[in-house]
Amino acid sequence: MSKRQVSTTKAAAPGAFYSQAIVANGFLYTAGLGPQHPETGEIVGTTVADQTEQTIKNLEAVLAVEGLDLSDVVKATVHLADLAQDFRAFDKVYRHHFPAPLPARTTVGSELWGIRVEIDVVAALRPELDSPPQPRQESR
Repeated sequence: MSKRQVSTTKAAAPGAFYSQAIVANGFLYTAGLGPQHPETGEIVGTTVADQTEQTIKNLEAVLAVEGLDLSDVVKATVHLADLAQDFRAFDKVYRHHFPAPLPARTTVGSELWGIRVEIDVVAALRPELDSPPQPRQESR
């Protein structure tokens, strides 16, 4: 199996020792991304709706490095700081951005560090964009 790292400055930088995304076996796997602003690292918004908007922008930026968008996502895993309180507001924003057919999704309540939402996705590469293994970084 070959794998390669994907990164961009148009999404928040990893907060520890991990990749923003990895491409392997025809799929792109993102790390859990949150509502941090790509340039400042500051958390964007105080509501789960605002934070979900920024989190999705960060996901879109990582997907774009590989020529992908939200329509290529096949699986999403969502962590909410307060599942009971935040699910409906989160889901409203999520539905606005993800086109049909919707990806499979797991949504769980999690203890998050100062944020209300974190999302990681798996996206299928488009065959015409699948290229030989090499690190990819996109800069501004």
